[in-house]
Amino acid sequence: MKKKYAKLSFIMLLALSLVLSACGSKAKEEASTGTTNSGGTDKPAETKTIHIFQFKVEISEALNKMKEEYEKEHPGIKLDIQTVGGGSDYGAALKAKFASGEEPDIFNIQGYAEMDTWIDKLEDLSDQPWVNDVIDVAKEPMTKDGKLYGQPMNLEGYGFVYNKDLFAKAGITKLPTTLSELTAAAQKLQDAGITPFANGYQEFWILGIHNLNIAFAQQPDPNAFIKGLNDGTAKISDNPVFKDWANLLDLTLKYGNKNPLTTDYNTEVTMFANGQAAMTQQGNWIQGQIDGINKNLNVGILPMPINDNPDQDRLAVGVPNNWVVNKNSPVKAEAKEFLNWLVTSETGKKYIAKEFKFIPAFKSITATADDIGPLGAEVVKYSQAGKTLSWNWAKYPDGATNEFGNIMQSYVAGKSDKQKMFEDFEKTWNNLKK
Repeated sequence: MKKKYAKLSFIMLLALSLVLSACGSKAKEEASTGTTNSGGTDKPAETKTIHIFQFKVEISEALNKMKEEYEKEHPGIKLDIQTVGGGSDYGAALKAKFASGEEPDIFNIQGYAEMDTWIDKLEDLSDQPWVNDVIDVAKEPMTKDGKLYGQPMNLEGYGFVYNKDLFAKAGITKLPTTLSELTAAAQKLQDAGITPFANGYQEFWILGIHNLNIAFAQQPDPNAFIKGLNDGTAKISDNPVFKDWANLLDLTLKYGNKNPLTTDYNTEVTMFANGQAAMTQQGNWIQGQIDGINKNLNVGILPMPINDNPDQDRLAVGVPNNWVVNKNSPVKAEAKEFLNWLVTSETGKKYIAKEFKFIPAFKSITATADDIGPLGAEVVKYSQAGKTLSWNWAKYPDGATNEFGNIMQSYVAGKSDKQKMFEDFEKTWNNLKK
């Protein structure tokens, strides 16, 4: 009988030991995975990841610094930031992301026609706390049927960024604001042994987006002209503004670097920052890159004149991109909170003005000339004076900018003439318009 009880006691002790061991193991598991026990229910302390797909290569390093600060301030949130831009086709990469099923939670689009392309994926942001703080003109590209679908990234302006010291060395005392004056300045620079233009024409967007936009922006009414192209009442092939614009393109080729079609964006900016050329067609977004190469470079921005009319002293100014939220995102609420933090927190505001060197698109975010650099300060000055041209490429048919860039590259390579280039623009528009 004693043996029987002893055996039973041993079995009970063994069972109890296994239970206690299991409890200890569970406690260890909870400690390592963040599991908590509240009210008898085990709930994991879940880490949520916001996948961000963005275009601005110029801010990628600063974005990663900001990511660390955001994650410290928001335990349980991770930011996965992927940057595609510069020499890469962001639009094609974004479409590939969605096609593969790896849909980002936050991404960039330009607005207007591109907003229409992506509208089925966009969350309505009209009720967000920052909306009333947006500068009115910055809302336009992402407003449809009274709803706001994007947060403007910033304001930017572009023209010919120029080296003031090289201009002085060549004896240029008056800044050129007409095509004739720009031609004379380029000749003076060349005579002084200085390459006038650094042209990164390997990039379709430098040609098909920014350069070609000048021909649209200089129309008497750009929106009416684009509407006319869509309904067939306007033509590029016989448009006098396009003919004037082509003369500016020719000027950059005549006085530009060798092999522009094998010169990419980074090479172009590096050439300019190192003083190997006096001008380059870019905007205030290259300030950070210039500072990283030659912080003391004395720079400004010139207009891109297409003729000698007195209204040529204008820069192209607009919203380069917008942050949007994927309405099907599983972390939609967290994505909205991040965008709100970006433009309302002191940390976010600091990054926008001081680290990204952005011209803010929000009334409450201030940026000094020291913050945004001399190029940003020049854009602000032109904007305040009302001396601006519009950005129009987001109004083109989907895919047109790539095709336009290819057509212009053919012209630069000498494979077509001006008239064929104009006709190819028109044919592309007609083929792609809805």
